[in-house]
Amino acid sequence: MNSKEPTRNHFLSVAEIADALGQRQPGIMGEKHLGRFSVLVPLVERDDGTLAVLFEKRARTMRRQAGEICFPGGRAEEGDASPWETARRETSEELGLAAKRIRQVGTLDTVVTPFACIYPFVGQIDSLADMSPNPAEVEEVFCVPLQTLVATRPEVYPVKMKVEPGADYPYHLIPGGERYPWRTGTVHHLFYRVEGRVIWGLTARILAHFLELVGPDGEGQAER
Repeated sequence: MNSKEPTRNHFLSVAEIADALGQRQPGIMGEKHLGRFSVLVPLVERDDGTLAVLFEKRARTMRRQAGEICFPGGRAEEGDASPWETARRETSEELGLAAKRIRQVGTLDTVVTPFACIYPFVGQIDSLADMSPNPAEVEEVFCVPLQTLVATRPEVYPVKMKVEPGADYPYHLIPGGERYPWRTGTVHHLFYRVEGRVIWGLTARILAHFLELVGPDGEGQAER
């Protein structure tokens, strides 16, 4: 046993607590129990020198989110050295491009849901030449000019969220019992209508965050 490790009858001091906390970097509480995913907002330079954002339409045979528009990405694997490596590997596999052709440009805010942590990155793909998307995952790949996205205002629709405890919930252990005043909340779903397509859900949320950071007003208008 480590000599500094407290025994059951050891009373911790403030100095010991400070030492224990000082050795760690703050993270996301419960992260290790959540699924870990990374996605990439891929930038592509067009022939006229302007930038476009690449999107995928998921294959209709996919078990989840079939036929939806999304960014490349997926679940972290044991061999991934970092969330960025997950994003680059997944993008490489889905688009059929060598990983070395995908360069990191920046990091966006982490998204935390009750089920997963999603790490979004912005990257640049050097070219779409010789791209060979995986048909098992990707039905279509398309690009939208960045300026078009910046100029597009998403439609916003509120969705009410509420708590629904299970049948065996121990109401007798909390003040108020079954009358406990659970907090309810509202989340806002974004819908981008762009060039005859609809971008919504987590993809729209990440896109809005990215555009708010790089758009005309810059940082400060994000996540209103």
